[in-house]
Amino acid sequence: MSTETERLAAVRAHEILDTAPEAEFEALASLAAQVAGVPLAWVAFMGEDRLWCKSSVGLGDSEWHQGLSLETAGDAHEALVCEDLKGDARFEHHPWVAGEPGLRFYAGAPIRDAQGHALGTVAVGDVLPQAFTDGQKAALQDLATLALAVLDGRQRARQLSHLAKTDHLTGVANRAQFDLALDVEMRHSMRAGEPFTVLCMDLDGFKEIVDGFGHAAGDAVLCEVSRRLNQQVRLGDVLARLGSDEFGVVMRHGAKDSAEVLAKRIVRSVCQPITLPTGDTVGVGISVGIAAYNDSVESVRSLLAQADQALYDAKKQNERRWKMFVGGR
Repeated sequence: MSTETERLAAVRAHEILDTAPEAEFEALASLAAQVAGVPLAWVAFMGEDRLWCKSSVGLGDSEWHQGLSLETAGDAHEALVCEDLKGDARFEHHPWVAGEPGLRFYAGAPIRDAQGHALGTVAVGDVLPQAFTDGQKAALQDLATLALAVLDGRQRARQLSHLAKTDHLTGVANRAQFDLALDVEMRHSMRAGEPFTVLCMDLDGFKEIVDGFGHAAGDAVLCEVSRRLNQQVRLGDVLARLGSDEFGVVMRHGAKDSAEVLAKRIVRSVCQPITLPTGDTVGVGISVGIAAYNDSVESVRSLLAQADQALYDAKKQNERRWKMFVGGR
């Protein structure tokens, strides 16, 4: 038997609470009402202290306190049917029965996941007593099974969408997500006139690490650099891996001076020694090119060209410093 903590975690993993209406769930509520031949139906999910109605027929409120619900899906493993609530000692004094809306009939089938967690219910009701056949009960349980299938489909779609926008090695955004964020920010800035800045970055000394320690070491460095970069960017900014050892940041609502402060923090963070899984310690540098949007910028391409040129200049300066450092040793 799952604990309440595990059940709540399962509900939250589906990210269903407080979401917008969706046609699939609206159809399930409508079908439930038709199967039962009643005016009230709902598909609801159980949070910590509330029952949240995802879709309904004949009901107005989308959220009910657990104590005011008739749901017993947390205990039931099959549909619960009460053909006359006033004749049942469990429910005759319930506010929904004794008061508004004056329910007399209720049937609900639990929505359970593969681990047995009760996520919610597909339920029907009426203000008049109703007979409910075994066939109708089985159909209500089938609708609960369909509700779980819709939930699982939503979850898989979210996961696939995340994977399509994420770099598989480092876990940060990939080039596609970076380009999308850049396009969205450009359109917004062109309309609102608000500044934003793009940072293009390239690691210094990365090839030497791969040549000396192998590709696994290079992967470890990229993951650690990504972690450090994530710690520096602001919430809402988009950090992405653009290529082998190339990274970019779309700094939303940030002027160039803010980007320069961020760049300094990034350089300090990335240049700290990195300990490989083998125990070896290595170091990389990072070159940063910055381009800020202004009225003279005509396109995403031109803004990226400015950032790439700034990165090229920074890379050349860093290479000269590195040669002077090596030559002076």
